[in-house]
Amino acid sequence: MSAASNARAALLVGALALGTAAAAAAATAAIAVGMARRVVTPAVRREEDVAILAADVDAGWIRLARTPDTVVAGRYGLWFAGGSGHARVGRVLTMTPTTVTRLLESVQIGRLEDARRGRWGAWYHLVPADLGLDADELDVMTELGPAPAWAVHPATGPSTDWVIQVHGRGVTRSEGLRALPVFRRAGFSSLLISYRNDGLAPPSADRRYALGLEEWRDVESAVAEAMKRGARRIVIMGWSMGGAIALQFLTRSPLARHVIGAVLESPVVDWRTVLRFHAALSGLPRPVGEIALGVLGSAGARPLLGTGAPIDLRELDLVARADELAVPLLLLHSDDDGYVPAEASLALAAARPDIVTLERFAVARHTKLWNVDPVRWEAAIARWLRARGQEDAETLDQRA
Repeated sequence: MSAASNARAALLVGALALGTAAAAAAATAAIAVGMARRVVTPAVRREEDVAILAADVDAGWIRLARTPDTVVAGRYGLWFAGGSGHARVGRVLTMTPTTVTRLLESVQIGRLEDARRGRWGAWYHLVPADLGLDADELDVMTELGPAPAWAVHPATGPSTDWVIQVHGRGVTRSEGLRALPVFRRAGFSSLLISYRNDGLAPPSADRRYALGLEEWRDVESAVAEAMKRGARRIVIMGWSMGGAIALQFLTRSPLARHVIGAVLESPVVDWRTVLRFHAALSGLPRPVGEIALGVLGSAGARPLLGTGAPIDLRELDLVARADELAVPLLLLHSDDDGYVPAEASLALAAARPDIVTLERFAVARHTKLWNVDPVRWEAAIARWLRARGQEDAETLDQRA
């Protein structure tokens, strides 16, 4: 082969290599943008990822595909028929290497006999009446308009102690129903709120999650509403992403001074930890996950994500910002959380042992601590609430 032919061959190989590299870079960027977009886009319909193999409503049993969630002890909800059906599932009856048969306690909505797939969830109750409780339906006036909420009071009537329940990503105010009994026994009125882009409250202009950076304003509106109704001592309870929202409220809102503490169940304390976990779970190389983090914070990527503003993940890292927190926190988290790893909760507890009480479960998955062990879960919250009352009494004594 002549020197000229060798040169042409080398150029061709180089061009192909460059083309391959460019294609790989484009594919990496597309995957990263897709991941970032999913993070901020509310799901229209949740995936039904559990196979329903058989069920006998009359006999009271259901057989499901075995998954890390379906084998855990406790009581759960099972959504089916595209979210239009719901059943309550109880203890494990039998297991095989691929299936689990559980007690079928009841079917609230729909025909379970026709369902082939479902979505395993922590919701056991759908409305306050499921707990035998009356609720006031009210609207919290937010900057975007009226947001529906439930107010549930102790048997003695509205209290001056209130808890604001802030649900997680992709769910609604029903998530906080499990907490009603323990707060009610402690004398608290409960306000279970909706917030922008959750399907109940008015959406933001971009119809995207801000992961806490904007949603905290709706919590602020809820605190103002509670105060208007007589609240004097306020607790915020945040579930999953609701924990991130609560933490942003505590570090941003002037109304946070009226809050005596926060209870955070399986909370997002640092979004970067969560997003890296999900990138690894999806089998993505670490560089792709890091690019996705950068895309979220990029002003230039806003048209690709549909967001109104970049997501500053540094602002959402409350381990790094731990010194800005000023009220007692109760963190409830499970080591085997398969959605929001407990790593950041443990780090926050280590960074601020002066204000953080950590209740650490071993096997309870994500936001399902009550489902696994309601006695322990309620006892942890009740102890923490009693401590807040004692602190208030000591403060009053000091002032006297």
